[in-house]
Amino acid sequence: MKQTQSPSRAERSGQALYKIPVQLFSVKNEEVARLLREMGELLELQGESGFKVIAYQRAARSVESLKEDLEEVYRRGKLESIPGVGKAIASKISEFLETGKIEAHDRLFRETPPGMAELLSISGLGPKTVSMLHQKLGVSSVEELEQAARAHQVRRLPRMGPTSEKNILRAIERWKKRSDRIPLGVAQPLAEEILGHLKKVEGIGNLTLAGSLRRGRETVGDIDILATSTEPAAAIRAFVEIPAVEEVLMKGPTKASVIVDETVQVDLRIVEPRSFGTVVQYFTGSKEHNVKLRQVALSKGYSLSEYSLTRVANGEELFFDREEDLYRHLGMDWIPPEIREDEGEVEAALAGSLPKLVEVTDIKGDLHVHSDWSDGRHSIEDMVATAKKLGYEYMAMCDHSPGLGIANGLAEDRLKKKMELIRSLNDSIEGFSIMVGTEVDIRADGKLDYPDEILEQCDVVVASVHSAYNQREREMTNRIISAMESEEVDVIGHPTGRKIGEREAYEVDMERVLEAAARTNTAMEINAHPSRLDLNGRWARRAKELGVKLAINTDAHSTCGLMAIEYGVKTARRGWLEKKDVLNALGFADLMKHLKRG
Repeated sequence: MKQTQSPSRAERSGQALYKIPVQLFSVKNEEVARLLREMGELLELQGESGFKVIAYQRAARSVESLKEDLEEVYRRGKLESIPGVGKAIASKISEFLETGKIEAHDRLFRETPPGMAELLSISGLGPKTVSMLHQKLGVSSVEELEQAARAHQVRRLPRMGPTSEKNILRAIERWKKRSDRIPLGVAQPLAEEILGHLKKVEGIGNLTLAGSLRRGRETVGDIDILATSTEPAAAIRAFVEIPAVEEVLMKGPTKASVIVDETVQVDLRIVEPRSFGTVVQYFTGSKEHNVKLRQVALSKGYSLSEYSLTRVANGEELFFDREEDLYRHLGMDWIPPEIREDEGEVEAALAGSLPKLVEVTDIKGDLHVHSDWSDGRHSIEDMVATAKKLGYEYMAMCDHSPGLGIANGLAEDRLKKKMELIRSLNDSIEGFSIMVGTEVDIRADGKLDYPDEILEQCDVVVASVHSAYNQREREMTNRIISAMESEEVDVIGHPTGRKIGEREAYEVDMERVLEAAARTNTAMEINAHPSRLDLNGRWARRAKELGVKLAINTDAHSTCGLMAIEYGVKTARRGWLEKKDVLNALGFADLMKHLKRG
């Protein structure tokens, strides 16, 4: 365990700290590719030779597009067979797979002035631009860049101008709004790893996540775990000795706080069994929900604390070992954690009118999946095999259109060949339907990247924005609405374009978009990838109110990516969605009728 003070999340903001763990989706390929790409950027920032920079960039692309598990290639001793991976880079990949880090990568960060590395986190700034800003204007931090841009010094530089200067200022404003909070896709696997260790501890029981993580918020602060134990001291001791623990912040008889993954705080509380239900309710929150619940308790003659419900008239304490019993005693239905935000859920529970929220088991298929025909890692056959194991009835193979060249998008002739393959596979598969789909790019002018005569041959068309993110709100809004007005578009993919902790949502009038979706009978996607979760719960609920169908899709690029559906369902539940609101909760025949595809 580390005895030194761990750096704050803010201190490491330029180090891409909270990327979604790749093990969620398949292998460590993406993490290694990211580290190699960052090494190339930092070398370029430090003025290293173009040869070295290009070598790291090429190796990163090769690793990212590798069709098999990098660890398997390593075990076979074949790392140097990967295009662009020579002896030196292979040794660094081996180091990461063996130790979880690359010392040369960490050294480059230490040698780079913190402000310079931080500048790379500003959207639209690459190493060449950052170096030029440093050389020409002496800019070494985000603050200095903002000052230079506001003084109109940036526009006078080569290849810049008023528009570039304005875009930089907008990007800085978005960067300032970013939070220190941990993405759900990072926190959940860490929490599950810790729970896995604690479940093996003798005498421990009722292990439950609490806080914003239990509520399924897209980002969380700390990870809160509650439990009961016949041997609290032994449970605490086992907790602080978990291998993932890097620093012990506090250790008491029934509570401990530790640091894992360099900056993530995890708290464990051991609770008396008789108070467990009340404590879980309190520590799940939200604060606003708890305040409203206390008001309900007072109106019924009780005082509610984190440990008990006390009758005001005589001081009698009532204890609850289950949350459900506490809510029931207050004359209300149990409220699912995802909607405990004081947004009408308490009133609905009192009236017995809470929605029956959608469950993972309600999902009948995935309408947005990629294969190795474009930028996916696995074949259509592999993706189908995994989908069948998940109990799905169907899957839409939505590889990219040609405009997204970086993703190996399909020209029309390749799409037609893929259609032929899918129809052939369908002839040999029983009890499962592979849908011919596409994720067609919405161009900057609102036109689609395939002609209608191609799109009308697809079973499902997902239309998405992948470029020109800097358009003004009116342009972006009209662009998306224009795509929805095509009779061939069924779903709008990741509708706001945001990536949590990496890229802010583009400027778009989502109210207008949802109204257009209702008018054109276009579904909106809840992209389940934990770095997106887009639409979020608030807009998903508004879509439901307007009668817009939602499709909960994984946007999976690998077989393991299909497992992310639980994140999408959590987001849908935060939007109060029921099974009837979800497009891919329909059986295949009903889905095809809805899509008017046969």
